[in-house]
Amino acid sequence: MLGVAVRKIERAEPGIIAALRDAGVASVHEAQGRTGSMGAELGALVPGAIMGGSAVTALCAPGDNWMLHVAIELMQPGDVLVVATTSPSDDGYFGDVLAEYVRCRGGAGVVLDTGVRDVAVLRAERFPVWSRRVSAQGTIKQTLGAVNVPVICCGQRVVPGDVVLGDDDGVVVVARRRAAAVLADVQARIAKEEAMRAGLREGGHTLDLLGLREGLLQKGLRYVDGPVSWDAEGDL
Repeated sequence: MLGVAVRKIERAEPGIIAALRDAGVASVHEAQGRTGSMGAELGALVPGAIMGGSAVTALCAPGDNWMLHVAIELMQPGDVLVVATTSPSDDGYFGDVLAEYVRCRGGAGVVLDTGVRDVAVLRAERFPVWSRRVSAQGTIKQTLGAVNVPVICCGQRVVPGDVVLGDDDGVVVVARRRAAAVLADVQARIAKEEAMRAGLREGGHTLDLLGLREGLLQKGLRYVDGPVSWDAEGDL
């Protein structure tokens, strides 16, 4: 669906977004069944940056960032700009001027399935951006794409209004309609991990705390008291 820009989208509750953001990308990814993670090649430009917000999507032609200008105009405070292309492109779609525009609109950050440039400025300003590449190659503004339509960004389907989270571990997408349920699962997982840490501090072992020991024994793992002698094939 090209040549359309949707002005109004539904967004998740700000409190849910903030709690998911604070939980971290890895915990959210695990809690929702190891789904929603964008590709490992997607990197944070600024180490330590944390981002969470509702997706405003821009679908662009290769080498053309016209739709970013349309999308940023429609952003609301706390939104995340998610940029995808109709064909692969590593060009530098986003730089310091557009970062200033996003900041003025109150945006929480940007995710690009493309390249980014003006890296020194973006890092100095600690602007939260995740991209596939760094590229000085500029773009034109000639071809209509679409704004606020479902897109595939770095291997993940993103629907406008979905929750997009970013940190040093990468970027994960949470469907807007499942955000509250995913948060409940995340909180349960965090509570379980805190209990495990307490068990470790008390002298426990992960094999027991995670219930993994019995499975090892069933698979045939043997504990052997040393010292032992090895044959030429490396067997006992």
